[in-house]
Amino acid sequence: MKNTTYTKTGDKGTTSLIGGTRVPKYDDRVEAYGTVDELSAVIGVLNDLEGVPDSVCATLGVIQNKLFTLESHFALDRGSEVSKMIPSLEEGDVAFLERHIDAMNEELPVLRSFVIPGGNLRASVSHVCRTVCRRAERQGWRLASHEEVDELDLRYLNRLSDYFFVLSRYFDHLMQRDETCWDSKK
Repeated sequence: MKNTTYTKTGDKGTTSLIGGTRVPKYDDRVEAYGTVDELSAVIGVLNDLEGVPDSVCATLGVIQNKLFTLESHFALDRGSEVSKMIPSLEEGDVAFLERHIDAMNEELPVLRSFVIPGGNLRASVSHVCRTVCRRAERQGWRLASHEEVDELDLRYLNRLSDYFFVLSRYFDHLMQRDETCWDSKK
């Protein structure tokens, strides 16, 4: 038996949802789960950067796993039998992010201005994660305007973008770098 990666089923501009329904590749579901997939890939880059503490790597691994679950929610043909096999996110998943945000914030100075992304590579990639996460959240809300979307999935994305913002500040703190703050007078 030959092992191939390509199926050729998408060559005409459609793809399958989980459950088998074919939709255009520009469908809001595809945009939503594709953006979550992009976020997970950027998190992989962040996780692979030298100097990321093991505790942060472990947290990022948990997040990527939850994002795969969320991706499957966006890709799910809700009328299919497969929908019963897909796990859900739980309130505890949002609480997990909040605990990590709170723990990092305890070590950070009070935020008094908007932060301009940069400072060090880990902080910058964290900001990229934040912005891709915000886009995934917007795509999720667009999808929710006409399809059933679990509100907890959208709350998770909202809190996750907060996590990446605080993580970027935390990396600047660990590197003993001053944050670049927005100067409205420049």
